[in-house]
Amino acid sequence: MDNQNKVTSGSGNVFADLGLSNPEERLVKAELAIKISEIITTQKLTQVQAAEILGIDQPKVSALTRGKLKDFSVERLIKFLNILGNDVEIRVKPKPENRTSASTTVVCF
Repeated sequence: MDNQNKVTSGSGNVFADLGLSNPEERLVKAELAIKISEIITTQKLTQVQAAEILGIDQPKVSALTRGKLKDFSVERLIKFLNILGNDVEIRVKPKPENRTSASTTVVCF
């Protein structure tokens, strides 16, 4: 079999597929950061303006928008979404019986 044509289905979490630590948290942080970046773009904010609004410095905004999230907690990213005028709703529900493990998902409207 030619390895160039081999397709492997992902799990839906690239961080888990890569074997990285804390894949669920990494995915949540990435999804929150994407939403923050979209809001910054939609509101036509410069990184300096976004930094002032969020109470951080411009290099941190740059890191956030480039996906460098090691210095950001999920809680802090949620706070940024609130500061940018967004409600954040956390919903807990039983996992479907057909799945072996529960998951965490960010749903943006």
